[in-house]
Amino acid sequence: MRFTIALVLLFWCAIGYSQNGATIISDNEEFRHELNAEYADSAKSPLTKEDFNSFTGLPFFEIDTNYHVVAEFERAKKSKSFKMKTTTDRRPVYEIYGTVTFTLSGKDVKLNVYQSHRLREMEQYKNDLFLPFTDLSNGAESYGGGRFIDLEIPEGTTIEIDFNQAYNPYCAYSTRYSCPIPPKGNFIDLSVLAGVKNPH
Repeated sequence: MRFTIALVLLFWCAIGYSQNGATIISDNEEFRHELNAEYADSAKSPLTKEDFNSFTGLPFFEIDTNYHVVAEFERAKKSKSFKMKTTTDRRPVYEIYGTVTFTLSGKDVKLNVYQSHRLREMEQYKNDLFLPFTDLSNGAESYGGGRFIDLEIPEGTTIEIDFNQAYNPYCAYSTRYSCPIPPKGNFIDLSVLAGVKNPH
């Protein structure tokens, strides 16, 4: 009887894991579809005219559920605003909203997440958080200037982060944009082979 119960529990755990993995894959397929649609729209696309005319879709790494992590989230107690460096003289005002801590590929990682002072004044973006990061793949498999992930303020002390949804700043496609430069502290000491690849 105990053996049968153990098998049933194992079966249901496997189903739960499979459904969770299927949801991650489905969410990422939708993310890719929406991002490609944005880049294929001449009114929204950051692509140059030459690249736009030959655009058939962004290059992505294969979706890997191991790059979807549940991180510990800690709200900053006394965060001060600062001017984030960009690829131009523009210095948008951000603040460190909190930190996220998680394990990725066997390594412990701790990163800062930021909130834009300009965007938080807009109703539709008031709960948005910004996670810029660099990693060992930059300049080879991924864009040399690092990548971004969009998050939302969590209700509790954990937050889901999916590196499969890491995307390039517009500067990866055209020099006419001014893009935030990921702060040095947001470096991940491993190759994050997930999300959008280096376009060049």
